[in-house]
Amino acid sequence: MSELAPETALREFLRTRRARLTPEQTGLPAHPGLPRSPGLRREEVAQLAGVSADYYVRLEAGRGAGVSPSVLRAVARALQLDDTERDHLFALVEGVRQRPHAVVEQQARLGLVRALDNISDVPALLLGHRLDVLATNRLARALHLDFDGRPAEEWNMARYMFLSEAARELCVDWAETAREIVGMLRLYAGHHPHDPTLDQLVSDLSADDRDFRGWWAGPEVYLPRYGVQRYRHPLAGDLTLGFEVFTPLGDDDQTLGLYTVEPGSPSEKALLLLAG
Repeated sequence: MSELAPETALREFLRTRRARLTPEQTGLPAHPGLPRSPGLRREEVAQLAGVSADYYVRLEAGRGAGVSPSVLRAVARALQLDDTERDHLFALVEGVRQRPHAVVEQQARLGLVRALDNISDVPALLLGHRLDVLATNRLARALHLDFDGRPAEEWNMARYMFLSEAARELCVDWAETAREIVGMLRLYAGHHPHDPTLDQLVSDLSADDRDFRGWWAGPEVYLPRYGVQRYRHPLAGDLTLGFEVFTPLGDDDQTLGLYTVEPGSPSEKALLLLAG
C-alpha cells in the first residue's frame, strides 16, 4: 500500500493529533502517579466526542467510510483541530470512500495568464495542485532565480524549494517556508489520495532531500492565506515582501499568489531594480 494510501493517512493524522493533547488541555481529569503514554488515549477522545470507544478505534484504524459529518465534527472538536485541520480530516475520510480515479491535469486560464502579465510592479504567480507552477509574471521569474533555467516539467514549487540551491540561498527563512510547502502538499494529498504523479513527486523529493523526507513523515498541514517573506537576492539585495493568497473562481485547486511591498521602502527600490 502506498505511503499516501487514504487509510494510512487518516490513521496517522488522528494518531498524531491525539498525541499532542493532554487530558488537562481538554478538561478531563488527570490521574497523577498512573503511568501513561503521551497524549490522549483513544477512549478519552471517544468520550470527548460522545461516541463509543470501539467506534473511534475503527475510525482511527482508517475505517471511516460510514462516519457521519456530525461525528467528524465532534471528533474535530475533541482533538481541537483548527479550520484547516478539520477540513483535512473530512477530506481524508472522503478519500477512504472514493474509488481511485484519474486526476485532471490543470492549465492556467488565458484570462489569468493575461492578468499576471499585466501586473508589473510586484511578483505574481499561479500554482496548481501539487504546487505545479502554472503561470508567472516577469517579476516573479526575476525574483525566483533558477526558474527560467529549468525544464517546464520541473516547474513545481516543491521541487524548486528542495532541489534548487538558489532557492535555499534566496529564502532567508528557508526552513520555515519549506515546511509550509510540505504541509501544502500533504493537504492536497488528503483531497486527492489517488494521484500517481504526486506519489512520484514525493518519492523523488524523499530520495533526494533528507529535510523533505523527515518533514513528510510528520502530520502538519498548511493552507496559505497571507504573510511576509524575506529574500536575499544576489542582484537586488535584501527584500521583505508581503503576500496575499486567493483561490480563483472555477478551480478550487489553483492558488493565486500576489506579493506586496511597502511604498518607498528599500524593498520597493529593490523590486524596481529587478523590474529593470
